[in-house]
Amino acid sequence: MSALSNNNWSRRSLFRAAAGMAAAGTLAACGGNTGRGSGSGDTLVQYFHAYGEAGTEQAIKRYAKAYKDANITTQWITGNNFEQKLFAALLTKNAPDVFEFHPQIQLVKSGQVADLTDIIEPVKSDFNQADITSHTVDGKIYGVRMIDDPQFFFYRPSMFEKAKVEVPQTLEELIEAAAKLKTSKVKGAYLGNDLTTVQSPLIWSAGADTLTADNKPAFNTDEVAEGFKQLRTLFTSGDLLLDAPTDWWDPSAFTQGLTAIQWCGMWAMPAMIEALGDDIGIFPFPKVGSAGKESVYNGGWSMFVNAKSKNVEAAKEYVKWLWIDQKQYQEDWATSYGFHIPPRTSIAESATKLKTGLPAEGVKLFNEFGHFDNIGWTQAMISAVNDVVANSVRKNADPKSQLATAEKKVDAELKKLFG
Repeated sequence: MSALSNNNWSRRSLFRAAAGMAAAGTLAACGGNTGRGSGSGDTLVQYFHAYGEAGTEQAIKRYAKAYKDANITTQWITGNNFEQKLFAALLTKNAPDVFEFHPQIQLVKSGQVADLTDIIEPVKSDFNQADITSHTVDGKIYGVRMIDDPQFFFYRPSMFEKAKVEVPQTLEELIEAAAKLKTSKVKGAYLGNDLTTVQSPLIWSAGADTLTADNKPAFNTDEVAEGFKQLRTLFTSGDLLLDAPTDWWDPSAFTQGLTAIQWCGMWAMPAMIEALGDDIGIFPFPKVGSAGKESVYNGGWSMFVNAKSKNVEAAKEYVKWLWIDQKQYQEDWATSYGFHIPPRTSIAESATKLKTGLPAEGVKLFNEFGHFDNIGWTQAMISAVNDVVANSVRKNADPKSQLATAEKKVDAELKKLFG
């Protein structure tokens, strides 16, 4: 398995998101138009962001070609602004019929995504129920989960042994470990170039949440503020790798020995194992404060049908065929390129590549500490917390007042969505 490519945007970029459906303009042609099915029916366009793992683009086009009831054109969107390109395209006559994204309620409220309850209902019990919940609004299911992507810290046991460092259980211990692990050539830890990727795990690990069950802001707590203060300490310590050649979703900083610890995702395991053998361990985001609990963000990607397409029924048939009926393609997509957890329980249980070693440990952390997407937590809300990281961690603003500002923004968004 080759390393993730350096210039591709990846599934990991949710936290650097665009402002959402407000994005306008037209989309320049991206990717290739190959991968057409041989059917004589409708022509459908599907959008995918450019996955970093080698073979993924060819796989998606191979699946599409095998579909006989429509001609499928694949747009493989390169660059680092997939959200902007997708949302801009959705406002034009060249909008895709099906597209991948994350479950977000503004897509449902604006009538942008079609209700897929009828195609999912017969197999609903075979899906991870947290994935069903994260795609459900008012009892209707929007979107089919394709892959679950847990994220955690990867570390080099050999470096830990040499520096006499134990696996951190708390954020304080992580900061201490980074200091002990740093050498003239290796930084102690890497949390991504702008640190926003760990903002939700930090909130969860501090015993808080992004939103309450009844959609109120839940992240503005003293414990979360203290966590951001500690992150500021790490940021200014000189022990953190900053401005790496590739961002956190790519394992290059870790595999090239630039850092002893890196926040990354399970998808990168094959590339890491190829480079480092068994000198790799993983641990969840550590506890923040005494009441905290370790956390793992279970990201991933889902397939949606554009409700404004001229071919909604044909698009639904295609999504059903590929992401519900074709189990061999679903397992191939989840395990043959990077490692991902199939959202279908039956496939996850039979996926031999996830049964042993590091992948099995990843599945264990996913099950024990995982937090899934909240459909009410939108791009605008994510951006509001991005600002907290930028101002309180990278600059030096008071985290409590920054959290209060973010809470007001999030509250305004929630009122727009839920009244």
